[in-house]
Formats: sequence, C-alpha cells, structure tokens
Amino acid sequence: MNKVFLKRGREESVLRFHPWIFSGAIAEVQGNPAEGDIVAVYSHDGTLLACGHWQIGSIAVRILSFDSDVLSPGYWETMLSRALAVRKAAGLAGTEVSAGEDNAVHTGTDCYRLVHGEGDNLPGLVIDCYGGVCVMQAHSVGMFRARRQIADALRKVYGDALEAIYDKSSGTVPFKAGLDPVDGYLYRKEGFCDDSRTVSENGHKFVVDWTSGQKTGFFLDQRENRALVERYAYGRNVLNLFCYTGGFSVYALAGGAASVVSVDSSAKAMDLVEKNVALNGFRSSLHTGLCCDAIDYLKGADDGKFDLMIVDPPAFAKHRGALKNALRAYQRLNAAAISKVAPGGLVFTFSCSQVVDKETFALTVFSAAAQTGRSVRILDRLNQPADHAVNIYHPEGEYLKGLLLYVE
Repeated sequence: MNKVFLKRGREESVLRFHPWIFSGAIAEVQGNPAEGDIVAVYSHDGTLLACGHWQIGSIAVRILSFDSDVLSPGYWETMLSRALAVRKAAGLAGTEVSAGEDNAVHTGTDCYRLVHGEGDNLPGLVIDCYGGVCVMQAHSVGMFRARRQIADALRKVYGDALEAIYDKSSGTVPFKAGLDPVDGYLYRKEGFCDDSRTVSENGHKFVVDWTSGQKTGFFLDQRENRALVERYAYGRNVLNLFCYTGGFSVYALAGGAASVVSVDSSAKAMDLVEKNVALNGFRSSLHTGLCCDAIDYLKGADDGKFDLMIVDPPAFAKHRGALKNALRAYQRLNAAAISKVAPGGLVFTFSCSQVVDKETFALTVFSAAAQTGRSVRILDRLNQPADHAVNIYHPEGEYLKGLLLYVE
C-alpha cells in the first residue's frame, strides 16, 4: 500500500479524529498513488494513524478508518450496517421502530438518508433510500471507484427488501481524466422497471424521480422543517420560494393554509408540484404554481399579500471564493422577504451553503432585517435532521441552517 507521512506536529487533527488531511500537512509520499487509491497515513515517527482515499487537491486524504479496517473484506458491509443502525435509532429506517410489538411507533416515513458522508465516517459518499430503492452519489474519485463494492454491501445489508440501486454520480464526482461517470442502475431486482416512485414522509406522499430530479430526487434534509411549517400554516397565505417539487407546499396545505403559492424556475419541478398537491388530495383552488424566477416574483409581490414565507434557495456559495457574493445575495433576498411579509407574519429562511456557518448566516439575516427597519424576532433556529448526522469531530458537516422569524 502507498504510504503518506505527516510533518512533525501535524498529526494532531488526525488524533482528534478529523477525517481530512490537507496537502500542506504531508512530509512525504512513498509510492505513486493514483487518485482514489487507499493510502496508509503515518505520523513522522512511523506510527500508523489512519487509512483513506488519496485525492489531488487541498484535501489530500479523506480518512475511512483510523486503523486498517478499511482493508478487511467486510469493511463496506460493516460501515453500512452501522449507518442503518443510526437511522433505526432515529425511527426512520422502516415504518416501525419498537422495543416490542405493544410499543410500535408508526412514523409514516419510508424515505431517509442512509449515508451522509463524513457524518457516517464515509467521506465522499451519499446514499438516499426511497422505499426499496437506494440512490448513490459519489463525491470523490475513491468512492466512485468503490461503487460496485458498496452496491454489493448494500444488497447484503438490506437483503430481499432492496429493489434497486441507482448510481447518480455523474454530476458529483470530480472530473478526472480516465473517468467517464454515467448514471445508471448498479442493481435491479427481477421485474423492477421504475425510474420514479411515490414515497411517504410523515404521512404525506411525494413522487420522487431519481433519474432526472435534482440531487437524488428529493430534499430529505428539510423533513423536520417541513413539519414545522405544517404546524404554523393554519389560516395563513403561504409563499413557497424555490419550491422544487413542493415539499413545503404540501405540508402547508396539510396544516390548513388558506392559500399556497409555489414558485420555481424549473418547469419539470413545477409539474411535480402539481402532481404532489393532487396526490395528497388538496383542492386545486387552494394552490397556485408559478414557473418563474423566485427573486423576481418576490420583488414584484404586493406588500402584505403573504403572512408566511419559505425562503429556501439553492447554495449561493459552493466554495469559499464565492462567500462574499453569496452573503450579499442572502442579505438582499432576506431583506425583500422581511419587507414584503404581512405584519404578524412568519419567514422560514434557510442556507444550505456549507461555507456559510450558522453564526454568519444569522448575522446576514440580522443585517437584512435592520435594512427594512421592521421589528423581527427569532422564534426558532433550524437545522438538518438526524439522518443527515454531523460527526462531532467534523463540525463542517453541519451545512443546513435556518431561522424562523416573526415580523411585526
């Protein structure tokens, strides 16, 4: 195996179980590792510290194990079994979680994230489960090269309950010469021919299209925040900006909203919004879907027309170089929402940009509120759910942050 030796004193983060080794911490590389190869990491004195995937860039090694377990034949099955145990503990894997039949808890949810990268000690890997279908995305060359081993392990972990495994890595794996990622099925049970299906989340139904939808087909990370919208929606006129397939809209209607307007620039997404509204049995007169630019629509909306707004834009900053412009965009967007919402209205505002931490986001929203001159209170601080677990040794994994605002 290729070996990586760290500079003296640079092993401290590894000893604290942080899963990244930066190129500047490396003193010597023995061998000639190709991107995605497994390398062993040693301290300057030759003590084995970890094993992980080698990659070209500022993050040189993504750690898979703080010993040599990654070399064992059962490594992938062990790691996926541990990830599934976390989801079972959170009441998400399957429709029942119980200590005994008499105490069964029915969640009404059959979709969840099984693997959340560093949060499950599998950096560079995301697996979302929709009923019996697992959708995999590799965010590193190493995970992409291991995709068939991972698929084999998934089949062992789920057994007959697994219907299909779909690899959707073409848009996430880093571009490298010699790699030609093409999305497609790694496994299909005999007779399986679906490219979408209806899933249940907290008893609400949604059509998920994993082949052509964004990410893996559905934004599972907003599950608990959608439930919070349902709690506050009764009797309110709701505006759902950047609505994608209408998750927040369905929950608002379920909560008794007087009306809901869903806005997204994707015609395909808006088609799914209409399907999801109808699928859950809501009257079409309560819902309006608009395919247009969300920011332009908000700017042109009448003041006070809406008394509950959801502002959930895509990531404005995907790397630190874009941070300054992203913060300006978040400030302008939130200032527009706060200025437009009716007195006594609520604004659910979010950022999914990993490089924007929760303190910076809160300060940006504070600046937006101050710009409007309105009285604003924070009713709740919002984040990602349990299946998007954050490794305590990798705080960078806490990417989703949000605020629930009350505006006088």
